[in-house]
Amino acid sequence: MTLLEALLFSAGYNAAVVALGCAGFGLAAGALGCFVLLRGRALIADAAAHATLPGVAGAFILAALAGWEVRSLPLLLAGAAATAAVAVLLVSGLTAGGRIRDDAAMALVLSIGFGTGVVLISVVQSLPVGGQAGLKGFILGQAAGMSAADARMIGLLAALALLLVTVMFRPLAALCFDREFAAAVGLPVRALDLALLGLMLAVTVAGLRAVGLILVVALMVIPAATARLLTERLEVMVPLAAAMGALAAWLGAGLSSALPGLPTGATITLVACTLFVAALLFAPRRGALAFAWRQAMLSLTVARDHALRVAFEAAESSPAAPLAWADLGRGAGWSAWQRALLPRWMEAAGWVTERAGQVALTPSGLALARDLTRRHRLWEHYMQAAGGLAPAAAHRAADEVEHTLPPEVTREAEAWLRRHDPARLAEGEVPPPGEAERTP
Repeated sequence: MTLLEALLFSAGYNAAVVALGCAGFGLAAGALGCFVLLRGRALIADAAAHATLPGVAGAFILAALAGWEVRSLPLLLAGAAATAAVAVLLVSGLTAGGRIRDDAAMALVLSIGFGTGVVLISVVQSLPVGGQAGLKGFILGQAAGMSAADARMIGLLAALALLLVTVMFRPLAALCFDREFAAAVGLPVRALDLALLGLMLAVTVAGLRAVGLILVVALMVIPAATARLLTERLEVMVPLAAAMGALAAWLGAGLSSALPGLPTGATITLVACTLFVAALLFAPRRGALAFAWRQAMLSLTVARDHALRVAFEAAESSPAAPLAWADLGRGAGWSAWQRALLPRWMEAAGWVTERAGQVALTPSGLALARDLTRRHRLWEHYMQAAGGLAPAAAHRAADEVEHTLPPEVTREAEAWLRRHDPARLAEGEVPPPGEAERTP
């Protein structure tokens, strides 16, 4: 079997069932995961997932004692849902009084739930019924053994959760972003919180057979975190996370079918992690490479601004004095890589010209240098007048803020100076240097 056959659902009936069942779960988990992530419920989901194990084992024991079908998936999932709900209630009860922190309560419930489940699994192993070993598949997932009925059931649960997320989109968005606002406009925030927890439990239980209780939360959180790196709008984040979850499940199930030695649940999770790492590196606004590029450009811009200010101040004090790149870079504090890049950039942009080793400002460079110098001195005077900073401290502080604050903030500082200390400003001109700049 090849990967292409598995991905195109032509590798056999069972492989197609597994791929479709996992993709359906990934779709619902990714969409719901956005609200779980934004509401800060990921750890509660993890505690609930681990608490499903005693429910599965307890339902198996009950079925064995009652003479029912011990491997009935609806019965096992019902047991999982019951103990998961108890775990969520326990977390809420433990944190209600404020005596136990949220993280401690979740760790406590997670440990108790998983420990109880392991003990019950050992009890199951001693029962005189067949098929009990299959319960361990709920820990790490056993998608390869999924039947068409199992896939339909998982798909039904996932579709129901997805439908409810769609219907409740606006109220859930208000709850996640501003609970106080949601309450103020009359939304039933407590009921919405319970509904979100209920949906989380439904999706958690639906994914037990596919990826197992240890990894089920990963498929809720990782696609949502990936989508969050790619967009800032919830209307885009939810369908994008749903698509990421379905894609990770489809690719993971296909890889597991093509390479039978790979466990399906773990492979799905690793594919989701790969998509997350790709977004972390290459996202256009939040990615690491985009951040590094912005930081490098900011560093170059700050170094350029310092150099233009040095050139303007040199022209102010000694108009006829020649200025070389070495003087300009030294005065602006350029690093080695900035000395290599900035002269070419500044000449190419038309801010400076170089003749016979001497640097001169062009008209556009002079206008930009005058504006930069004016802004720096304005902030320097403002911090001395309004903040009471010493001249040297005001000079350093102006260097830190002048490159990042928007123009409207600079205008507000200028307006304050005109009202409270107009002598520091010259109308339409560059303010006089601060004391720190006049000091030799």
